[in-house]
Amino acid sequence: MNSSTTLRAGVSGARKDVVLASADAALRQRLRESLTGLRWHVHEASGGAEALSLVEEQKAEALLMDDWLPDLEATEFAGQIAALYPQLEVLSMEAGPLTPVRSARRNELLHALREVKQPVRTDTAAWLAAPAEVPAERAAAWVDRSAAWDGRTAEMEPAAPAAWSSRMSDTAVATAVAVATVLTAEDCPAVVERALTGRLKVTPIAEMVGESAPMVELARLIRLVAPRRSTVLIEGETGTGKEVVAMALHRLSPRASRPMTVLNCAAIPETLLESELFGHARGAFTGAVQSRTGRIEAANGGTLFLDEIGEMPLAVQAKMLRFLECGELQRVGDNDVVRVDVRVIAATHQDLERRVVEGTFRLDLFHRLAVFPLEVPALRERMSDLPLLAEHVLDRMGKEGPRKRLTAEALDMLQGHDWPGNVRELGHVLERAVILAGDAAEIVTEHVRYRRKPRG
Repeated sequence: MNSSTTLRAGVSGARKDVVLASADAALRQRLRESLTGLRWHVHEASGGAEALSLVEEQKAEALLMDDWLPDLEATEFAGQIAALYPQLEVLSMEAGPLTPVRSARRNELLHALREVKQPVRTDTAAWLAAPAEVPAERAAAWVDRSAAWDGRTAEMEPAAPAAWSSRMSDTAVATAVAVATVLTAEDCPAVVERALTGRLKVTPIAEMVGESAPMVELARLIRLVAPRRSTVLIEGETGTGKEVVAMALHRLSPRASRPMTVLNCAAIPETLLESELFGHARGAFTGAVQSRTGRIEAANGGTLFLDEIGEMPLAVQAKMLRFLECGELQRVGDNDVVRVDVRVIAATHQDLERRVVEGTFRLDLFHRLAVFPLEVPALRERMSDLPLLAEHVLDRMGKEGPRKRLTAEALDMLQGHDWPGNVRELGHVLERAVILAGDAAEIVTEHVRYRRKPRG
């Protein structure tokens, strides 16, 4: 049997699914043709978010990714993939293999890459000849290097190979080397260092801060649904960051280059909400001296975010339902029908199912909105994230003045609070503390004040 026949034989009886992640449609087509000839089932993605979704849905065993992706930074994306799917075969279309474990199918993937893009990389042969296990000396060198990058050598144990291997699981070692292979000191030293010390808990959504299990799960669901057209209902208490989730959904979607229009349904008077959403024709009502485009039409091609959807009046709900069902709208006072392409994301802190029972929210609209519900956890449900959130808020405030530090006692005090106002309340408490600290470099317990005591 010659080498070509061997390549095409593959692993007998097993379905082979591969995801191609590249914004270059022509490159994807050439790779698809080559891989199809090798009997791979090919799933194409134009960006990182869509690729993550396909890997999850198709249970793919391989990912071929370009060195540039339109929605995610490629090196960060490679690190996320390595952490989330340590058994996935990942190859760069430019640099060859990015994972240390060789699979029986790697040669097929490299063969396809060589056919469409020569050369893949000068050291690809060295990769193919390398042992499946990474030498401890090489792993230890990465630890030393990452510690020097982040300037925190004193916080790390000596990088003796035996000690390093004993601290990390096989999966963690594979993840560490995969990340270290992709990232450089200039890219993201903190991520590399955390990966190499077995502490990689990346929440792969730029807008979101947190490493707790609820936030990692929320990030996973956001990645899955972001590339879709499905309507999303974001639920959660006031102050949890529902608008941040909506922004992440838009940024990770194919509509990221188009507008995201935001409308708070509770902030618009009932008599004006229909006009605000759908627009109106000239003379439609008193004061309508000229025609106006509504928020839905303004978001054409992009995303419409309806905050506090539970406050929408029943009359407007009926018109919104029709728009969601057929994608058509009529401006107030106009007989013409306008067709638009808009992805709708809604958010509420209310229990919409209870409002349906009460007769203040339409059941059919609720089901149309809640195609993919997302629950944003309250801060008290992810208290392990509080130190990260506090640092994030203080970093942001440090751009306008001297950066303050929290003492250990002040942080303990923050962690002992139940945070009824969630992340928004945390931001306000820290802003108050920064003001009270004045010229002091540290925030102490005396500066932490939650709210004014009740009168009387």
